[in-house]
Amino acid sequence: MSDEQKSPRLTRQDVGSWLSGPSSVLPSTQNWRGERLGLPAVGPGSLAGWGRRLVGLLIDWFAAALLVRLFAPGVSYGTAASGFITLGFFLAELTLFTWLAAASFGQRIVGLAVVRLDGQPVGLVRAFLRSLQVCLLIPPLVWDRDGRGLHDRSIGTALVRR
Repeated sequence: MSDEQKSPRLTRQDVGSWLSGPSSVLPSTQNWRGERLGLPAVGPGSLAGWGRRLVGLLIDWFAAALLVRLFAPGVSYGTAASGFITLGFFLAELTLFTWLAAASFGQRIVGLAVVRLDGQPVGLVRAFLRSLQVCLLIPPLVWDRDGRGLHDRSIGTALVRR
């Protein structure tokens, strides 16, 4: 019995391709993030980058913290009550602005918009569900190869440049 007829052996290339992930084994037919979704590679309508997303999120959080200072002055900063109230303002701000203006306050400032992939308006229910998932923090941190988080995938939206 020759060596080829015995059980197959793993080679260094087999292990290397497994360690480097599926993208090195399977050729990618996607040229840019969002191509599978029908979005352009650059410019208005293309998927937003992580820098703008993060800056928009920070602006929204600071706006919520400022609203807490204005409307709940008796709540001490750094307490559990302050954190929950700030999160409530954050959820309300994200939901209302996404529903009415297709972008939260911070997203609007940095030139981003939330769009449905089917071209319809986002709507109040989808805006609320998306905002609630952002508040849970984990869905935005898990994303697909297009760069869309689970919060966008679950409701059929994308965050794009204006």
